[in-house]
Amino acid sequence: MKQKLKKYLGWGLIVIGLIFLANTLIAQSNYPKMVASKDGTQISYEVYGTGEPTLVFVHGWSCDARYWQKQVAEFSRNNRIILIDLAGHGHSGMTREKYTMKAFGEDVQAVVEATKSENVILIGHSSGGPVIADAARLMPHRVKGLIGIDTWENIEYPLSSEELNGMMAPFHENFQSGTRQFVQQMLLPAKDTLLNNWIIADMSAAPQRIALSSMEEVLMQSVTGEAAEIFEDIHLPVIVVKGDLWPVDYEANRRHMKSYEVIEIENADHFLMLNRPDEFNQALKQAIETLNY
Repeated sequence: MKQKLKKYLGWGLIVIGLIFLANTLIAQSNYPKMVASKDGTQISYEVYGTGEPTLVFVHGWSCDARYWQKQVAEFSRNNRIILIDLAGHGHSGMTREKYTMKAFGEDVQAVVEATKSENVILIGHSSGGPVIADAARLMPHRVKGLIGIDTWENIEYPLSSEELNGMMAPFHENFQSGTRQFVQQMLLPAKDTLLNNWIIADMSAAPQRIALSSMEEVLMQSVTGEAAEIFEDIHLPVIVVKGDLWPVDYEANRRHMKSYEVIEIENADHFLMLNRPDEFNQALKQAIETLNY
């Protein structure tokens, strides 16, 4: 009897050990991974799920991979998804002097190549739109389409240097206050005021040097015309999922893009992936299915 008991206990300990090991491996698989970008900056990324095409999610200004938290479970069911922290954001390195869209594009390229992703749809929120455009230019044979999230309303928008300086002035005067005011304008009053307050507090706590550099760089693309010109080198379909805060200039965008379509969600703001996740996820699925024909 004692021998049988020892035998059962032994098997029980083995089973428990295997379960513990499996859970440990699963937990470890969800830890952020790191890869060096072209300039050596370490870039953090997370991988979930399996299936093609691979969906690469790129956050916007002063955000990070957490802003896609309500998309992970939904989209990892049928696809491999990758969440990236661009340099200077989230868990990624902060040693870069200038935070340009081109360098951010190289961050995305480094992750796509490290994960051996060959069939990719790039998804970029806000200034993540210009980032994925630069990334697509670097990887024309890997990317099959671009999905912008509340971005690219008018890539021909004529911004002068004086206007750029005026837009940047509040951030230079008082970064936290300027950021809070800036983000507040992109949010609609919501039932979930805690979420809105979190977004405002989180973005206004971003590293000032990095935030100012990246904003100046993305706005400069409108001053120089690069915001539109870059699409002359990108022969890919573009779909935008957006709220209805700002109008869209279809003609301006279609003068430069291979194709440009918009899926608009009524009464949604700039952070619709967080505060309108159900409707947003359905719209994003529609955009993915359209590109994955």
